[in-house]
Amino acid sequence: MSPQPHIPVMLDEVLHALEPRDGALYIDGTFGAGGYSRAILSAADCRLIGIDRDPSVRPAAESLQQAAGGRFVFVEAPFSAMEEVVLSSGGRAVDGIVLDIGVSSMQIDQAERGFSFQKAGPLDMRMAASGPTAADAVNLLSEQELADIFYVYGEERRSRRVASFIVKARSEAKIETTDRLAEIVSRATGGKHSKIHPATRVFQALRIFVNDELGELARALEAAERLLSPLGRLVVVTFHSLEDRMVKTFLRARAGLAGGGGSRHAPVEKAGPDASFRLLHRKAVEASAEEAAVNPRARSAKLRAAVRTEAPAIIDGSELYRSVVPLARLEAAL
Repeated sequence: MSPQPHIPVMLDEVLHALEPRDGALYIDGTFGAGGYSRAILSAADCRLIGIDRDPSVRPAAESLQQAAGGRFVFVEAPFSAMEEVVLSSGGRAVDGIVLDIGVSSMQIDQAERGFSFQKAGPLDMRMAASGPTAADAVNLLSEQELADIFYVYGEERRSRRVASFIVKARSEAKIETTDRLAEIVSRATGGKHSKIHPATRVFQALRIFVNDELGELARALEAAERLLSPLGRLVVVTFHSLEDRMVKTFLRARAGLAGGGGSRHAPVEKAGPDASFRLLHRKAVEASAEEAAVNPRARSAKLRAAVRTEAPAIIDGSELYRSVVPLARLEAAL
C-alpha cells in the first residue's frame, strides 16, 4: 500500500479490536483521509467499502482505489446508509465495521468549511455538499430552539443568554461568518474564562445539529447490527460524551446488560431475550498517554467495540435518539 496521509486516532487499538482477516469484508463508515482503510487493507488480504458523505475526500479514495488492486470501493453517502450501500453492491453480511465519529482535523483546517472559529470563514459546517448551513440555523431558528440546541448538543450552561445575544445581533445584520458568531458568543459569556474558547460548545452544538450527527449515529448503530455476520465486529471511536453515551447505551443494551448509561435524550434500550452483541471491553478504551501527548484530538477519544452473536437483530420499537429540534424544522424555514 502507498503511504497514508496521516495516522488516525487510536489506530493500533482499532486494529486490535477489529482483527482484520483474509477473505473478509469490512466497512470504514467514516473514510476521511483513508487512514483506517489503508491500515485494514494492509493488515489482511480482505475487501473494504469506504463510505463518507464529504465530497472532499474523493481524491484520497481514488488514490486508495488505485493502490488497493480492486479490494477497495468508495461510496459517497452518510454512514447511516451503509445497509443500502452493501445491498446495492451485491448484498451480503459484513465481517467488521469501523466508525470514527465527529469532525476531522482536515475539515477543521479548511476555513471555507466554517467548522472552526480559529479562522474566519463562511458559517457553513456541513459535512455533505447539501442541506441547511449553520448560518441558516442561527438566522432562522427561534431563540428557544437555539437555546435548546446549545444546551443539549453543546452542554452550554449559558445557552439562553447566548441565544438571546444571537437573536439581537441578527436583527441588526445577518450572521454569516465564523468570526462574527464567535465574537457574539464571547460577548454573551463575558469573554474567555478558561482554556476553552467560549464559542467552542456553541460551534460544536451547531455542527451536531446541522449534520444530524446523533441521528446519523443512532441509525448507523442499528444498521450495523443488521449487517454484521456472526462473530463480526463493530468498533466505534467517539470524541465527546453525547456520542460515547449513545454508543455505550446501545451496546450494553444489545449485550443484555442492565443500566445502559442513557439519558432522557438517549434512553436505555430494552434488550431482547437473546443478546445480539458481546462486549469486547468492560469500559471504553482510551488513547495511550504517548498518543495523547502528540495528538490533542486523541485526548478525548474513547473506543467501544463488540462482537456480533448469532442472535437476530433486536427490533423493539424504542428510539435510541430523538432530536431536540428536528432538522426538518429548519429545512421548512428555508
